[in-house]
Amino acid sequence: MKILVSGATGFLGQHLVDELRTRGHDVTSFGSKQVDLTKTDSLSRYDAEKFERIFHLAAWTQAGDFCLKHPGEQWIINQKLNTNVLTWWRERQPQAKLISIGTSCSYDPTLPLEEENYLSGIPIESLFTNAMTKRMLYTGQLAFQKQFGLKWLTVVPSTLYGGGYHTDGRQMHFIFDLIRKIIAGKKNGDKVVLWGDGHQKRELVHVRDFAKILIRLDEKFENELVNIGAGEEHSIREFAATICKYVGYDEKKIEYDTTKYVGAKSKFLGVKKLRRLLPDYSMRSLDEGIRETVLWFEQHAAGD
Repeated sequence: MKILVSGATGFLGQHLVDELRTRGHDVTSFGSKQVDLTKTDSLSRYDAEKFERIFHLAAWTQAGDFCLKHPGEQWIINQKLNTNVLTWWRERQPQAKLISIGTSCSYDPTLPLEEENYLSGIPIESLFTNAMTKRMLYTGQLAFQKQFGLKWLTVVPSTLYGGGYHTDGRQMHFIFDLIRKIIAGKKNGDKVVLWGDGHQKRELVHVRDFAKILIRLDEKFENELVNIGAGEEHSIREFAATICKYVGYDEKKIEYDTTKYVGAKSKFLGVKKLRRLLPDYSMRSLDEGIRETVLWFEQHAAGD
């Protein structure tokens, strides 16, 4: 199968491209340094090719409080790149199915985080702009299906983790920040201070498990929005305890700063639809995944 992947140099993109190529697909991939999707003609270089799939992973965002600091830029940049991808899909690649990545931030935290509520209610204020640009991307796919008969798939991931995460100074998702701080505490004798009271809860999905499930969904389904979650959530204190076990750091030394930004108190995706569509899907245990991620971080990023 001939496939185009945007955002291919990102954390998910690298793993997805590897998985697609392992399965024998002909993959053309790019990151923002190769193609500036905010430019209206940025994809014209691929006009002559006929893709069967377009995996649209590109997005302008980061973890932590990034969304609080850049709401206007997020709206402009993400709307431009999403509109340009959708327009090119419709005009130049209508035979392709477009697979896009949603965000759990699009859900109203007062409602069940289930697919029928993706466009309902109000997203959390601190993540509002990013959430709404993802809702707009999904709305565009629905509109193109309705008017032009185009095919699509949107998946909404829990927080992804695993080896290969960026270590270039950008803000990190919580699990990598925990690992970084605890490794530094062990190695350098640094005080480990974590944001919040430690009782806020999160859900993790290993990035390679996510890529495999995404590909399976694409092979079987179209015109669907599907959450991909682990089906369970844990507190920051629980994650920290598991990391401490593999790093060899005394978890009792960790301090919690309740004055810092922590985002949503809980993010727990409903996965009833995923279980119905792929009843035999499986994921590695959280303990195994964290052990592997800590090992990768110690080997590749501990000195950062």
